[in-house]
Amino acid sequence: MPVLRGIDITVNPGEIVAVTGPSGSGKSSLIAIIGGLERATAGTVNVLGSDLMQASEAKRTALRRNDIGIVFQSYHLVPAMTALQNAAMPLMLSGQNTGTEAAQKMLERVGLGHRVTHRPSALSGGEQQRVAIARAFVAQPKLILADEPTGNLDQETGIDVAETMFALVRETGAAMLMVTHDISMAGKCDRTISIDAGLIAA
Repeated sequence: MPVLRGIDITVNPGEIVAVTGPSGSGKSSLIAIIGGLERATAGTVNVLGSDLMQASEAKRTALRRNDIGIVFQSYHLVPAMTALQNAAMPLMLSGQNTGTEAAQKMLERVGLGHRVTHRPSALSGGEQQRVAIARAFVAQPKLILADEPTGNLDQETGIDVAETMFALVRETGAAMLMVTHDISMAGKCDRTISIDAGLIAA
């Protein structure tokens, strides 16, 4: 049985769209397919003008590196790297010599200018997610994908982290698609799409 069926979503620049639905409804699969992390088995996946169904692995990787920022629930930071190195990674992988400077500014923007030399093990969960957010925005992507970005955080920290993300979306004009099970968090978004059994329910 298909995980997703007939999903058609448009997210405009500067818009924050929440994706909600029960566990197993296909929310995380949707994010993985849009981000080029997984291939759909049928249909068309058009992201920022690129058909990911036809794109090579190299093209999908380049799209993620240059135009898509992804924030995961579990941070996905490199343990051996400092906060600054983690945040700079997308620019470093693109061969940009200004990666460290841009990452420094982005870490300051998310409130971690005083923690740039710390490795993930020395950071709280909220601080690690802020590093992940800085990494997602550092290359000035057109699209931000967030999969339960506050799922591992307590409520107060989660609200602070979400507000930081939302502010960056407004400042940069990026489009943002955020999977969340938190109805109150979804209520802070511009629009909510509910998925159930692989279909858009509302």
